[in-house]
Amino acid sequence: MDSQKEALQRIISTLANKNDEIQNFIDTLNQTLKGVQENSSNILSELDEEFDSLYSILDEVKESMINSIKQEQARKSQELQSQLSQCNNALENSEELLEFATRSLDLKEPEEFSKAARQIKDRVTMASAFRLSLKPKVSDNMTHLMVDFSQERQMLQTLKFLPVPKAPEIDPVECLVADNSVTVAWRMPEEDNKIDHFILEYRKTNFDGLPRVKDERCWETVDNIKGTEYTLSGLKFDSKYMNFRVRACNKAVAGEYSDPVTLETKALNFNLDSSSSHLNLRVEDTCVEWDPTGGKGQESKMKGKENKGRSGTPSPKRTSIGSRPPAGRGSRDRFTGESYTVLGDTAIESGQHYWEVKAQKDCKSYSVGVAYKTLGKFDQLGKTNTSWCIHVNNWLQNTFAAKHNNKVKALDVTVPERIGVFCDFDGGQLSFYDASSKQLLYSFKTKFTQPVLPGFMVWCGGLSLNTGMQVPSAVRTLQKSENGMTGSASSLNNITQSNMIAFCKRNA
Repeated sequence: MDSQKEALQRIISTLANKNDEIQNFIDTLNQTLKGVQENSSNILSELDEEFDSLYSILDEVKESMINSIKQEQARKSQELQSQLSQCNNALENSEELLEFATRSLDLKEPEEFSKAARQIKDRVTMASAFRLSLKPKVSDNMTHLMVDFSQERQMLQTLKFLPVPKAPEIDPVECLVADNSVTVAWRMPEEDNKIDHFILEYRKTNFDGLPRVKDERCWETVDNIKGTEYTLSGLKFDSKYMNFRVRACNKAVAGEYSDPVTLETKALNFNLDSSSSHLNLRVEDTCVEWDPTGGKGQESKMKGKENKGRSGTPSPKRTSIGSRPPAGRGSRDRFTGESYTVLGDTAIESGQHYWEVKAQKDCKSYSVGVAYKTLGKFDQLGKTNTSWCIHVNNWLQNTFAAKHNNKVKALDVTVPERIGVFCDFDGGQLSFYDASSKQLLYSFKTKFTQPVLPGFMVWCGGLSLNTGMQVPSAVRTLQKSENGMTGSASSLNNITQSNMIAFCKRNA
């Protein structure tokens, strides 16, 4: 009995689910039917508008042609009327002269006859009848205004619905990802001269392959593209991949989207680790500024918390700021003393990576480089064998130098506005560039035995970072010529500044 009830319950559940499916399908059919009716009405309305537009154009053309015929008729009529008037006047004068000459034949007196003959001769000489052109100035031919609409009629008879453009095909081989830009190229499966423009859509994702239905990012759109390729520039590559799709549009309708293509756009993204930065540094994601009151402010805050609800006697358990337990994700002590340092929050364990740093104009001193996680809390960048950097000093005297293991190499180049940092972990290379011209500033050759973190030192000023950047193509090209070179003066001087700039321009 129980088993039969359970079986019946399953049947009831299955029937209920099937009924729901059928009801949903009925709703879909009704909605589709309603859409067909509405869209058909819209299309009919648009068709009426298009034909009304054609009728209007035909009426305008007809009116223009009628005016041309009437103007030609009026011109020829005026010419012929003028010529007719002249001929009538000449004929009238000629008939009068003929009558006078006929009467003169009857004159008997020689003197009168001779006088009349002279008058007749003079009048004949001056008569307009003998100066008239007896040829019409214009013809009655109007065939030059005849029309033949056989071709146009044939064109009108071939009017048909505008075809929906086929889906374009994105060619991954022709697509290019470089210099924080992506160039997407596509082609049509067959020639279509009705296409007016293309629409490109893209979105960032961390998933390889086709776009996922529930991807957290929406498509972004670039409209009205006239060619068959487009370059998205100035991107921040904060995702591993980007999806692309494109559709063709004519004057009336957009076609289907192309099959989506996924291109790899992986790049190093990191923020500054505020949990272990020096207390005199104010850190916000990709910006760091010197704050001379930071340590005192934090210390006062700590004292206030520890003494709250206690007597005025200092607590024997109170710890110093420099030795307090690590906070947050830093899992290490804060930098302290004269190590005004902050590290990135993402370790580099392999591959080639690039980021850029810009200093404030009034920054007195700063360093840019990398360091092992084991960098001590009192250590300064470049003064240990676990850190590499270039250092800019604008206090008292201006210096620009490369530092590692407490050894300093002065750099005889101008400090750029932005510094590009290239780290090839596997190749054991750390290079610094003028981010604008891609001129090489200095290059360390080493063998990294531990993961490294981007490192920064700031005193009296601030730095801002630009991450999520791929290695620029100019830097990749320069690495080929730089491989095998060390950070010594002799090796770096082998490439002059002028040659480097020319080389960058050729490969830009």
